[in-house]
Amino acid sequence: MMSSREYSPSRPSRTGAARTPIPRARGLIPFQLVGRVLLHAILVGVTAGIAGSLFFAALELAEHELFVAVTGYEPLRAKGEAVLSSARIGAFRPWLVLFLPAFGALVGGVLTTKLAPETRGGGGDAFIRAFHHLGGNFRRRVPLVKAIASIFTLGCGGAGGREGPTMQIGGAIGSIIGRALRVDTRERRILLIAGAAAGMAAVFRTPLGAALLAVEVLHRDDFEADALIPSILASVVSYSVFIYFFGESTLFAHAPRYPFIPSHLPLYAVLALVVSLVATVFLRTLHAVEHTVHRIPLPPWAKPALGGLALGALVTPLLMLLGPRFDRPGQGFGMLGAGYGAAQIAITGAAWLPGGWTSVQLLLVLLATKIVATSLTVGSGGSAGDFGPSLVLGALTGGAFGRAAELLLGDPRIDPGAFALVGMGTFYGGIAHVPIASLVMVCELAGSYDLLVPLMLCEGIAFVALRHSTLYRAQVATKRESPAHRGELIVDVLRSIRVADIVIRSRPFVSFEARTPASIVVERIAACEWQDTFPVLSEDGKVVGTIDAEILRATATSPELSGLAIAHDMMASPASVSEAEDLHHALQVLLELRVRELLVTDAEGKIVGILDESDVTRAYHDATAELESAGQ
Repeated sequence: MMSSREYSPSRPSRTGAARTPIPRARGLIPFQLVGRVLLHAILVGVTAGIAGSLFFAALELAEHELFVAVTGYEPLRAKGEAVLSSARIGAFRPWLVLFLPAFGALVGGVLTTKLAPETRGGGGDAFIRAFHHLGGNFRRRVPLVKAIASIFTLGCGGAGGREGPTMQIGGAIGSIIGRALRVDTRERRILLIAGAAAGMAAVFRTPLGAALLAVEVLHRDDFEADALIPSILASVVSYSVFIYFFGESTLFAHAPRYPFIPSHLPLYAVLALVVSLVATVFLRTLHAVEHTVHRIPLPPWAKPALGGLALGALVTPLLMLLGPRFDRPGQGFGMLGAGYGAAQIAITGAAWLPGGWTSVQLLLVLLATKIVATSLTVGSGGSAGDFGPSLVLGALTGGAFGRAAELLLGDPRIDPGAFALVGMGTFYGGIAHVPIASLVMVCELAGSYDLLVPLMLCEGIAFVALRHSTLYRAQVATKRESPAHRGELIVDVLRSIRVADIVIRSRPFVSFEARTPASIVVERIAACEWQDTFPVLSEDGKVVGTIDAEILRATATSPELSGLAIAHDMMASPASVSEAEDLHHALQVLLELRVRELLVTDAEGKIVGILDESDVTRAYHDATAELESAGQ
């Protein structure tokens, strides 16, 4: 005979096994975990800052020793980009520029294919995929393999950025630290995001923008709010570590002020449409290269080298053609590497850059070349980022547009540098669906919020225009589509509804007294059309147990039970839930007891109604339908 005490979550089950206590509702980050998560984020920030600093210095050294010193090629640099002296050594050797990108990509391709295939390409998609589908996990070898492969690929002239690799390196560091600290999956995902933010902040020097990017880039129309504060903290720490070694400076030189001129807003709106068009061309070129390379019958490790060879064949003739024309023989124009030097001349110009339409033509040539060059490097599987080149493409588009507008309109108030910076943020913000992060990044790069209004306008237009285009195919629309949140969203909906809100109080139900003869129990249960769980009440009306409709089968096989037993002999522990509980709790009780109905009791233990599993299902359906209609 079963005990007549009411159901308790921690009470042993019918089989005698202890039940796990049912969890209660939680916020974005449970309060008791906040301190621990932030301490972990600091650790991630320190580690990612050191790793990012080492990667940055190693990449500069590799580029100098493997490319500049060997070929006599002098890269075009942004103001705050160089760490080592890039003085040209020896005569310019164009034939080495033709083949060195292929060599670096080959080494990178062998490393990534043989040791860690997830490190192929830019790194952004791998980071997003690890969050959504891999529980925030990266293998321990990922940071080292990604760093070495990127150093060879970019150090030998690959047309890609270093921020994408550091996003994956930093994310992998956060994942590894999370596993070492034995945190749960949710916290490990947060540390993954914090690590990616820290890696970006170290090398791009925009701590707030990097933190916002890491939480925004995972979704097209959503962001990871619970990871924002840990990401900001990790970014600040990582940025501090980086400037301790290399000093504080912005990546680009720019004008001290960009005055807000309302009459220029229509020009910025047109710029947003132009940038969206160029961004679409870039994405189609990149995807076309990916598709073509995928169909070429070569081993995966050899395909990046093919892209590197095509890159050398594209860039070398242009260097030989443009160098003498602008009195810069053997010097780069931003077509190799991330190309921040090209963005710099789009923002501030250069002493060697002529005025008039010649400067517009040069920027457009660099724009077209950079689109193809980046697509060849990243699209062939080279370990190089797409973040940096995207910013450069936006800056070149904006710089050319601003200079053309200045020439056509004759308005001396037009500053092409302002259009270059706005184009920079709009381009990446549109194709990566990170309008807030890219807006803040540009403001950090410019050192002011002078361009806030035109940036807001252009980001909004590009967000709509590029709605169905994306740089990162691993992105999902919202948290609802993410496997990382699939269970949480269901739980959150059910936790927001109380049992008292849906139980039908006016529905009559069948109950028994403890001394009711079994024959009457069977007869009344058989006559009941809807009820499966039948309460057994004490003399004061409180529940002492329940009888399940399955008792009909037992009496059918043992008819003698009907004449000997009473209701007290047939009952089990009451399958009940308080009306004050939420539906998540009620659903867990239904599943644990394997019943279809629960008695709903008030604070005094008296029955107020019966909750059916269909009631829970209907409440969930109505709640999610209401959320969907509200979001449309």
